Amino acid sequence: MTGQGSGGFAVAGADPDEAERRIQQWAQGFAEKAQRYQEVQAQTEQLRLSASSPDGRIKVTVRADGSITDLEFTDKVRSMAPNELAAQILSTMHRAQADIASKVGETMTATLGDEDQQTRSMMLDNLRERFPEQSDEELEPETSSKWDGPAEEEEAPAPPAKPTPPVAPTATTPPAQPKKPRFEDEDDDEFGPDFDPLRD
Repeated sequence: MTGQGSGGFAVAGADPDEAERRIQQWAQGFAEKAQRYQEVQAQTEQLRLSASSPDGRIKVTVRADGSITDLEFTDKVRSMAPNELAAQILSTMHRAQADIASKVGETMTATLGDEDQQTRSMMLDNLRERFPEQSDEELEPETSSKWDGPAEEEEAPAPPAKPTPPVAPTATTPPAQPKKPRFEDEDDDEFGPDFDPLRD
């Protein structure tokens, strides 16, 4: 009695020709499966997803890996502040990337059918994690007419200086006494101009 292993291969004692035939079938099936995955990869690499900003000023095109392949502007971007332009570009890029998982899933289904559902599910879950679908609120960019740098507080004007009242000078030495006027009737005989205290 010929026995078979769980993988469809013949066990010891089976017909060698049958075992070889089964191995060839398995190898052929593996090669066909690999070829289909290569086709999926080639088609996925050709995918291009585009999205435009709500006002139509910006258009972004991305690959299936999320990288940007094309970026288009209209003349209206000249009137946009730099930070507003940057926010619109990022928002539009995320809008385009949000469809990557669904487009890759469609490509895999068209080529692989129902084959390898578990593997495909893991791949698509990874894409959804990297490029999540976004709600309308998340897709709306936060714009501002000013730079997004740290706000600088305007310095309030300094109040006018109050006039300083004059300070009375503080005398460190007593004021000089006025010279006593000399009168003609004062007695100068004792100490006249020829007075010499060393003379007898």
